[in-house]
Amino acid sequence: MAGRLDGKVAVVTGGCSGIGLATVRRFAEEGAKVVIGDLDDAAGESIAAEIAGAYVHCDVTNPEQVEALFRTTNDMFGSVDIAFNNAGISPPDDDSILTTGLDAWRRVQEVNLTSVYLCCKAALPYMLEQGRGSIINTASFVAVMGAATSQISYTASKGGVLSMSRELGVQFAREGVRVNALCPGPVNTPLLQELFAKDPERAARRMVHIPVGRFAEPLEIANAVLFLASDESSFITASQFLVDGGISGAYVTPL
Repeated sequence: MAGRLDGKVAVVTGGCSGIGLATVRRFAEEGAKVVIGDLDDAAGESIAAEIAGAYVHCDVTNPEQVEALFRTTNDMFGSVDIAFNNAGISPPDDDSILTTGLDAWRRVQEVNLTSVYLCCKAALPYMLEQGRGSIINTASFVAVMGAATSQISYTASKGGVLSMSRELGVQFAREGVRVNALCPGPVNTPLLQELFAKDPERAARRMVHIPVGRFAEPLEIANAVLFLASDESSFITASQFLVDGGISGAYVTPL
């Protein structure tokens, strides 16, 4: 069923790699005009040309740049119908609470949580004026589970994204704006590959807990984002949308 986003305008942060890139391409395939917000200017311009969309250099922790991203989108294409607030980091110095320094904690919170606040704050006025819109914020399955192999600031930031998305989804439900938190399981992205290449034991320890026995592919997550962005999910808001291969439902996994 092609054309699920015909006539819609979407903003995707972190759209130059991983889940963001897969989503940019899926949105474009389904008819959306897509604006990418990222820091990778070379890749961003190339991808924008590929999809006949646009690229805006944007540090998602900078309020002025975030506001400019959504203002430019509205000026260029006439609306802001979808905001996929996806940019995030998972640096190696974010580890156990016993070893993670305050600077590392704050950096992850700024990129993973404060940026989502800024993007929602910038997108909502356009959507409220239109009387329609879908905001999808990237949280994580770790927002609903605990892990003995902690990344303390990452986990806390994703819990914040989940709670904030729920709050906004309830607040603006009667004004035509839906807000949902996407909660992916581990995804085969450059970020995860880099993390696990340095520590194969860390990867193996996680794999055993996934009932389907593998990490997700970015396209699988992008298809979930597409559903939340489309009118097919018109009665879904303030939800935690788990796409985790069964992790959050598992006690003992298959051998």
